[in-house]
Amino acid sequence: MFLELLAFFPLFLLPLLFFILKPFGDSKTSNNSKLPKSYPIIGSFPAIYKNYANRLPWFTDLVKTSSTSTITMHHSLGNRFVVTANPAVVQHILKTKFHVYQKGESFRTTLQDLLGDGIFNADGDNWKFQRQLSSHEFNTKSLRKFVEQVVDTELYDRLIPILSKSSNERTVLDFQDILQRFAFDNICRIGFGYDPEYLLPSLPQAKFAVAFDDAVQISGDRFTSMRPVWKIKRAFGIGSESHLRRVVSDVREFANTIVRQKKREMDEMKTMESHDLLSRFLSSGHSDEKFVTDMVISFTLAGRDTTSAALTWFFWLVANHPSVESEILKEINEKVETGAGYDEAKDMVYTHAALCESMRLYPPVPTDSKEAVEEDVLPDGTKVKKGMTVTYHVYAMGRMEQIWGEDWAEFRPERWLERDVAADKWKFVGKDSFSYPVFQAGPRICLGKEMAFLQMKRVVGGVLKRFKVVSEKRENGKEPEFVASLTAKMKGGFPVTVIERA
Repeated sequence: MFLELLAFFPLFLLPLLFFILKPFGDSKTSNNSKLPKSYPIIGSFPAIYKNYANRLPWFTDLVKTSSTSTITMHHSLGNRFVVTANPAVVQHILKTKFHVYQKGESFRTTLQDLLGDGIFNADGDNWKFQRQLSSHEFNTKSLRKFVEQVVDTELYDRLIPILSKSSNERTVLDFQDILQRFAFDNICRIGFGYDPEYLLPSLPQAKFAVAFDDAVQISGDRFTSMRPVWKIKRAFGIGSESHLRRVVSDVREFANTIVRQKKREMDEMKTMESHDLLSRFLSSGHSDEKFVTDMVISFTLAGRDTTSAALTWFFWLVANHPSVESEILKEINEKVETGAGYDEAKDMVYTHAALCESMRLYPPVPTDSKEAVEEDVLPDGTKVKKGMTVTYHVYAMGRMEQIWGEDWAEFRPERWLERDVAADKWKFVGKDSFSYPVFQAGPRICLGKEMAFLQMKRVVGGVLKRFKVVSEKRENGKEPEFVASLTAKMKGGFPVTVIERA
């Protein structure tokens, strides 16, 4: 009897399969025929999965063909999400209705293993407390002076000698790796008073750095997979989740080491004076090791990956635009004497514009999402239900003709500048943060924005004044691929040769 029933079992499945595989229309949006079909239960997940590797240009194309620059799509299991490149919507979710759009439980759970309750994974009072403590460090003149000393040391004692050696020996360097090492040493020294010595002539392999890369990649991949799938893998400790558990353990071990060392230093000095961000957190009375460790990991992610990503694509663009390089060199030779002091860096207007233009095309954080804690209607009429996520697509926004004009595809720093004829010099003209949310906007706008520009302009001034960075041609002759997880990278690294200027 059982075997007979088993033989007929496929017949019972046929109606269910027909129901699942029969599309019931496009994902809802305003007259956008390019949106993928949506099916019961699995939604548009097949199309999302198919386009995963190409998701940034794919979503860019979708929002571009929407009359409102906003689309609503079905993921799976009834979950819908919104993607937008509309500045009015960005202002709405990041400022006007800030209290409605938060990181949300889904976001926090997805990144909990890596970031814990750190500032970039926190909402409410926890976020406010960390934000308030951090803001003191980023807004003081003492920090700027400290940053200048740290960056100068790292630049002239480590980065420049490595480039000089490579130039003399005519070797090929992975400049992306070099810049990540530079940024990693910088954030550890600035934020935690700890020198990992990752940018040394031997270019040592650091267990933490490799583990951190893997942890960021796997954690980011969770967002595009079916939530139950990665949760099951996590529960059973299999596949990528098994690897994530190991690398997160390595990351937390490293962060714990920094925290314990700082505590010993402060005990030995018998002072709670804050010389860096970590000291300030410990001095606040929050000596709970997990809480402080979460903070260390969050700021490592922000300080290491974003700055290095921005500089990687900047140097690639400059290497392929000789006229821009010429203008930057002209400014460097006029403004920079020893490499780029604080005041000198502030005056590097054209370089600042070139960095903004580079991040417009290749933003270090290409997308960011917020979760609605209550029902809402966006300025363009899109309805948002409680629990839905709204993603503002920074990468797509840098490619919108409505924002940047017909020449949006061109790398043109001059779009950020006006010529002061009387003074015969450039004047920087910024874009509002809702049309250019590279550093976020509203209450969560990046605290380290000024520090990041200062660091980047010092690196640009110090490197280009002495070296010409030549991008090596790829085997297929194509442009390098812009890939993103939580932050962006150049796929396959950035191979360069450096030529010392006369």
